[in-house]
Amino acid sequence: MPATIQDLCQAIAQNTSDDAFAPALQPAQWEVLGSYLQPFELAPTQKLIDEGAHDRTLFFVESGSLSVHRLSSKGEVQIAIVNAGSVVGEGAFFSRQPRSASVTASATCRMWRLTPLRFSEMGNRQPGIALELAMALGLVMSRRLQHKGRRVAVT
Repeated sequence: MPATIQDLCQAIAQNTSDDAFAPALQPAQWEVLGSYLQPFELAPTQKLIDEGAHDRTLFFVESGSLSVHRLSSKGEVQIAIVNAGSVVGEGAFFSRQPRSASVTASATCRMWRLTPLRFSEMGNRQPGIALELAMALGLVMSRRLQHKGRRVAVT
């Protein structure tokens, strides 16, 4: 079955975590946003983000869960789990710095990606949607940074 933006929208609406991604978009705006996103799947244990990588792509989780981990003197340390309806990649998206953690699929995941180029196009053509997306991402990042244990989970 092909992925639809409504599936992602439903997952986001059901996410009740304290760092939930919750843009205030109308159904027609979700459809527009969906036209800038690319759906894909991750298999269990498949790596999505490599710590230290220079990439600003945002990833939205429709289903499944992701493990966020960092390298330390003791090896890889899991620092967070990201579930359906959330987002990863927000740290590098805003900072333009290398990724601060690695992210791997804990289970089969249905994902959506937004590249910096597509976000820029959306900003030019749909500035209201791009602004709302940026504000919602900023809130996620702010809430993650408020929790000492999650600060390093901003990817």
